[in-house]
Amino acid sequence: MRFFTKFTAFTFLLSFLVGLPSYAQQRASTGQPVAILLPANAHVRIVYGAEKLKQALTKSGYPVQIKTGTATSVSTQIVLDLAGTSTIGKEGFSIQKGVAGPLRLTGADPSGVLYGCLELADRITETGKLPTAISITDKPEMVLRGTCIGIQKPTYLPGRDVYEYPYTPETFPWLYDKAQWIRYLDMMVENRYNSLYLWNGHPFASLVRLNEYPYAVEVDDATFKKNEEMFRFLTTEADKRGIWVIQMFYNIIVSKPFAEHHHIKTQDRNRPIVPLIADYTRKSIAAFVEKYPNVGLLIALGEAMEGVGQDDVDWFTKTIIPGVKDGLKALGKTTEPPLVLRAHDTDAPRVMKAALPLYKNLYTEAKFNGEALTTYTPRGKWAELHRTLSNIGTVQIENVHILANLEPFRYGSADFIQKSVQAMHSVYGANGLHLYPQASYWDWPYTADKASPRLFQLDRDWIWYKTWARYAWQSKRDRPTEIAYWGNQLAQKYGLPPEKGKDVLEAYEQTGEISPKLLRRYGITDGNRQTLTLGMLMTQLINPFRYGLFTLMYESEAPEGEMIIEEAEKDWNNQKHIGETPTQVADEVIEHGRKAVEAINKAAPAVTKDQTEFARLKNDVYAQNAMANFYAQKARAALAVLRYKYSSDIRDLERAVPMLESSVTHYTELVNLTKDTYLYANSMQTKQRKIPMRGVDATFIHWSEMLPVYQKELARFKHSIDSLKAAPVSVSKQRLPFKPATITVQSPPVQTYTVDKGQAVFSDTTATILGVAEELTNLKGLKFAKATQQAQRTSLTFTTTEPVKLLVGFFNEKNPTYLPVPELETDASANDYGQSEIKISNAVLVSGLPPVNVHAYSFKAGQHTLNLGKGACLLLGFITDDQEVPIYDAGLAGNKKNIDWLFE
Repeated sequence: MRFFTKFTAFTFLLSFLVGLPSYAQQRASTGQPVAILLPANAHVRIVYGAEKLKQALTKSGYPVQIKTGTATSVSTQIVLDLAGTSTIGKEGFSIQKGVAGPLRLTGADPSGVLYGCLELADRITETGKLPTAISITDKPEMVLRGTCIGIQKPTYLPGRDVYEYPYTPETFPWLYDKAQWIRYLDMMVENRYNSLYLWNGHPFASLVRLNEYPYAVEVDDATFKKNEEMFRFLTTEADKRGIWVIQMFYNIIVSKPFAEHHHIKTQDRNRPIVPLIADYTRKSIAAFVEKYPNVGLLIALGEAMEGVGQDDVDWFTKTIIPGVKDGLKALGKTTEPPLVLRAHDTDAPRVMKAALPLYKNLYTEAKFNGEALTTYTPRGKWAELHRTLSNIGTVQIENVHILANLEPFRYGSADFIQKSVQAMHSVYGANGLHLYPQASYWDWPYTADKASPRLFQLDRDWIWYKTWARYAWQSKRDRPTEIAYWGNQLAQKYGLPPEKGKDVLEAYEQTGEISPKLLRRYGITDGNRQTLTLGMLMTQLINPFRYGLFTLMYESEAPEGEMIIEEAEKDWNNQKHIGETPTQVADEVIEHGRKAVEAINKAAPAVTKDQTEFARLKNDVYAQNAMANFYAQKARAALAVLRYKYSSDIRDLERAVPMLESSVTHYTELVNLTKDTYLYANSMQTKQRKIPMRGVDATFIHWSEMLPVYQKELARFKHSIDSLKAAPVSVSKQRLPFKPATITVQSPPVQTYTVDKGQAVFSDTTATILGVAEELTNLKGLKFAKATQQAQRTSLTFTTTEPVKLLVGFFNEKNPTYLPVPELETDASANDYGQSEIKISNAVLVSGLPPVNVHAYSFKAGQHTLNLGKGACLLLGFITDDQEVPIYDAGLAGNKKNIDWLFE
């Protein structure tokens, strides 16, 4: 009887369970049916938003149907509608639901409806149900919120120059991966980004054909068809998500086959505008606009053409804008596609003044902190430029560019980023964001992490994209709420309790201060010619001007403060320090590193999800702590060495030794932390990279390559101290004159002069040499007319039967009348001849003119044409290439003694 009872009970239970609906069916049956009602002729963005809303409702157990109009028997209704921007504000939305009646979701425009649908879907996903009552209105602060992808590579393609990368499956396999594009676009719309910038030097030859120049196309027919298909796919999918695609290009660049056909260079910064190239460019733009009328264009006037001059104005107003109008005319349309003018290396206010009467749908864009992230307190001349652009009346977009001081480590300081976006509004008056990848821009879509398979930036750097997007939408959020929000995000990511999520956030916040502070107090440049995480040489710390110091970084992209050389001089003279000092930053970054390690260690034992990625994050924290200590100790050593410059007391050098030894110890730790975890430190692996070491052919890209350099530097320093002790009275090294090389000048006809005291340096002035470095006294300078150099470009065509160097003197004053020094911050070709570094500082004094610094241009045997920009300079003569040009300060301008030799 007992058995029967058990069996009966079991069969009853089994029949009951079999008769039950599944769990999913239970959830579906518990929710009331919902109808999502679309307006007539709904825009694709509204349809897309409705589908996302349906997915969230279905997942929460609601049967859902999407219908057009108002007729429905379903009692629970979500009515999607448009109200106009004047009521809510561009891309804004309102979600209202009272006790009775349908839920009404109203957007200012199709994007507003889309964002309202996403907001409602997020709330349903979070709570598991459709709200019975709700009343919210929201809209973005920034008009444009965009990300960018570089269709470029870490190294040059064979036979090509910087930025020259045709769109091909062999070079960019990811470009043709539709599934990957959908993932990226989904990330963008989830974060409410509304613009996608594609960066490339000359994309037109991969996307359009010209009847007049059929030979200009750079890809084969099959690839050309793939490019057309992919571009249409991308723009269509982006439009569904409210994303405007913007194609960037540089000026003046032409395609390789076009250049070869006409026997010209693909790019030459100092080439004047010629009718052939202007016509080709104008027709390329017209064909692009005709083919892709809904795609915007971002124009970089500088870098590949002479910056800051009338040519910029003429090129924009007489070539680019007419090209766009030609394309519209061919379409029979008048609606202007948006044009974004990049302010980099051009007089953007001047260009805009000339362009606005011709074209109305214009935007401007400029770098927030150069090619780095250094401060949320921008000031000075750079801030004035941004405010000037913002006051034009169009939208000024802030470009968070390259991030050369952050890569390759993870970055997620919500506090630093929020304050940066607030500064974009309050200091710059800007209303748009253009966000670069956090690291490995040149190696998209991969990160620098040593992993198999390789990690995707989209996955690894999720917090980077999410953080900037959150504050671009609304920057005025209170700090306690933000700590809780990001703590929860990180807790969910790593399976942590909320308080432990805050510990991870604290690690991000502390490391988030290290690289910005280091670069703005110790760095040479805000550009990507410096890889901060690889460290710096002592000579770069104690003699930064030798390396082309980019002073704008200290004057505008940092709080008020001092460089290492300034702190040392003030210490010696017992002067009051002003603002943030290198010693202060050394103390602060050590503390930031200590707190970051402490915080990440507190969270580590509780991690239950994504443990491999957490281990990588933890290793990044340790690496940045080692880097902070390396820099702090090296900066302190530099201050001691600089004191010796004034005191001549060897004890100052001896005080520097243990600090320099400590810095090498910390760098060794950094190498150990990165040797098995990272492929490289910097994704740009070309000759443009200069600091700490020149990065030719992907050399000096890893910390392990730099450690021997720092060890050798320390050994050399100790040896120098020993030498000073043995022979405390130094004897000046005799410097021998260079041996002139024999070359033949084809054009222009030019006189020569002996580089020596009393000699006139220009053919049209009486300015003469007052003093000259010993090495230069044998040379034959080329005598140009100063007025001609200032009005036109200096050009020289010559032939040589052997490799040679041309020594060019640059007047050491920023003034439009003088030829600008080669500067990789604004000119990607500034080191094509090895000319970017000063060789002999203060090498020539000319009556009535600033001191002259000498740079060396190298040439192989053959015929060459060197085009320099506008401005007075000295062509001091040719020497054979086998002669080494010493790097030192000749001291003719009254400079104090040179101490670089201590380390070289």
